[in-house]
Amino acid sequence: MRVPTCLIALLSCHLVSNAATSEHDVVIYGGTCAAITSAVQVKKMGKSVIIVSPDKHLGGLSSGGLGFTDTGNKAVIGGLSREFYHRIYMHYQKDESWVQQKKSEYGNKGQGTPAMDGENRTMWIFEPSAAEKIFETWVKELDIPVVRDAWLDRAKGVKKEGDKIVSITTLDGNTYSGKMFIDVTYEGDLMAAAGVSYHVGREANSVYGEEHNGIQVGVLHHRHHFGAVKTPISPYKVPGDPKSGVLARVSTEDAGVKGEGDKRVQAYCFRACYTNDPSNRIPFPKPADYDVSQYELILRVFEAGWRETFEKFDPIPNHKTDTNNHGPFSFDNIGYNYDYPEASYERRQEIIAEHRSYQQGLLWFIANDPRVPQDVQKEMQTWGLPKDEFTDNGNWSHQLYIREARRMIGHYVMTENELRKLKPTPESVGMGSYTIDSHNVQRYITAEGYVQNEGDIGVSTNGPYEIAYGSLVPKEGQVSNLLVPVAMSATHIAYGSIRMEPVFMILGQSAATAAVFAIEGGLPVQKVPYEKLREQLLKDGQILNYTGPKSARGLDPKAMKGVVVDDEQALKAGHWEESGAAKKFIGNGYSHDGNGSKGEITAAFRAKLPQAGRYEVIFAYAPNNNRANNVPVTIKHTGGATEVKVNEKVPGPVDDLGVSLGTFEFSTEAEVIVSNAGTDGYVVVDGVQWIAK
Repeated sequence: MRVPTCLIALLSCHLVSNAATSEHDVVIYGGTCAAITSAVQVKKMGKSVIIVSPDKHLGGLSSGGLGFTDTGNKAVIGGLSREFYHRIYMHYQKDESWVQQKKSEYGNKGQGTPAMDGENRTMWIFEPSAAEKIFETWVKELDIPVVRDAWLDRAKGVKKEGDKIVSITTLDGNTYSGKMFIDVTYEGDLMAAAGVSYHVGREANSVYGEEHNGIQVGVLHHRHHFGAVKTPISPYKVPGDPKSGVLARVSTEDAGVKGEGDKRVQAYCFRACYTNDPSNRIPFPKPADYDVSQYELILRVFEAGWRETFEKFDPIPNHKTDTNNHGPFSFDNIGYNYDYPEASYERRQEIIAEHRSYQQGLLWFIANDPRVPQDVQKEMQTWGLPKDEFTDNGNWSHQLYIREARRMIGHYVMTENELRKLKPTPESVGMGSYTIDSHNVQRYITAEGYVQNEGDIGVSTNGPYEIAYGSLVPKEGQVSNLLVPVAMSATHIAYGSIRMEPVFMILGQSAATAAVFAIEGGLPVQKVPYEKLREQLLKDGQILNYTGPKSARGLDPKAMKGVVVDDEQALKAGHWEESGAAKKFIGNGYSHDGNGSKGEITAAFRAKLPQAGRYEVIFAYAPNNNRANNVPVTIKHTGGATEVKVNEKVPGPVDDLGVSLGTFEFSTEAEVIVSNAGTDGYVVVDGVQWIAK
């Protein structure tokens, strides 16, 4: 988000003499990817539409650096969202699109599935400039008017008559009247200015009967925490001495109680685009306000032996990357965005600038500070900013990754219970499938005196899930002609999965369809007939329900060799949590013990073998540095019981899934029992496989 120059210079810049009024059937406020699909759908349904965008560039994060698309199960991405990825595919079929790299040299790495799917003519990985070109071409093809650098007057720019928005006015004094309005901003600015209920921060688990919302003290998922480092790290300037003061980027506030709500927001970063092509590379710039003290903590991470700096330099075409946060101290600017959702435009600009300075400063630090390990520094010096991306913004992304801001409290609130299929979802208007994913929210000091991150969480949705129409519309009586497909109605933890760019495009199309039907029927958006809406969405290629394989990364147990018992079929005692963040697993995901209740949690895998004989037993798990290295696994066989200790920190040598426990004699009954007794980290169970010998 970029704040207009006139706003910084003069708050009253909207008092201009050439103010004008325009009128359209549908007024779309925002410039994100959902703005494009919303506008395209309205135009295709024969209504007039205008995009009023505070941004100069169209596409939001999809053209702002997130080119390594977070897709989940691609089978549920339909309609105009899938058309976007088809257009990406067609772009990269052209030889002229491959400037710094030959198409044959690119490879085909994607998130769990190939980047380029020739069979379905889609491509899921792309350069920022390619995405922006497609969005611009799309609106030009349909002659959709776009007003840029137009900022809603949040104080008095929304005119209502009863519960209907009549018009919106931007800071330049221009007014846009419409019958329907769609807020497609990440921040939900129009929604909030119109008087719609919303929430900022994390709800307590008790509010909606959830399990994974709220403060996550003691929960260490993924690898973005200090448990991923070999030794605990002191947060103090003099290690172990609180009187010496606290290092930069560490909070001294109390972290709170697990499961309780707070107003903190998960960290933002730039999904920055870098290149290692010398012909297209600009060295990382040193920020004007560079402060070396801000990066002392990462030196201690390096000193502890951590070497994963480049794990999320994900390749996109032409020797470029989509670079995301990875590790305990990385590009996520933890704790510096709490007031962003409701901040003034000026304050948001300060926050964005601080995030840019922090991230560029970190790059400069790693590439130039002599204290950085030479192997890391040498690799970082091969990278830089691409000359041909973001050419009007110092080759740096124009869009900060607003992972969440305001979230509407609408007609229906999506919670983790709908995503995990614990509750049915009414009136589906699209589907999501990405793992429930929150980045860290705070970096604090533990009771033991060490630094730790909090808020990072990954929970499996156990396959694709439906998204309710009611989550796109306000409560009845608040606003009757507004739809909100981006800052939509969901809890913090549910939004952690829904918030993916393909889903925003899906929901933008569905919201636009509903807006047209509301106009044609003279109805409030809350009363649009669902059956009519559903019929049109299906006709236009949207996927509203799904019965196929739940994850593209999951292996079908029935297709594997021998007899396989997945963790879903295991007899479990104690509290096991579902997850699906790993790149490969059996079935729909795997289970873990939450690194708690040691000695109280077990999983028994019982198999019916086709005949008695010798079988090799393979235990599958999802490896990670936060796992236990001493998981007790007991094999019950005809000769008795044998216990094997498994180190789940290291990848399994058998198909990267698991480890052989040995070969044993069995009758036709077999059992393997996994316990978390005495373990020193997370215990994960994915499945057990018996292969006849």
